[in-house]
Amino acid sequence: MPVPPLTEDELAGALRDLPGWTVKDGELTATYKAGRAAVPPFYAAVAAAEDEADHHARITILYGTITFAVNTHDAGGAITAKDTALAARISALAAERDITDRG
Repeated sequence: MPVPPLTEDELAGALRDLPGWTVKDGELTATYKAGRAAVPPFYAAVAAAEDEADHHARITILYGTITFAVNTHDAGGAITAKDTALAARISALAAERDITDRG
């Protein structure tokens, strides 16, 4: 069964708990900067979390800058609780690796 889109109030509340994440072009997005050596293990950890959640972000890596963009295709491209949960997990993985610099 598809996950329903978040209401504007629900999304605003979720963003309060997701520092550095914003909505851009209908996607929940965040950018992190890290040393180049930190990027592959961070990406691998995120990929494992995505697979576990069966939900995947669009990820762009350019040198030490990693940008995540996520929405739910099954909900017509809307932002859902699946997206905010994945964003929170990505934020936690970044914090565990001391990747806190925002792009």
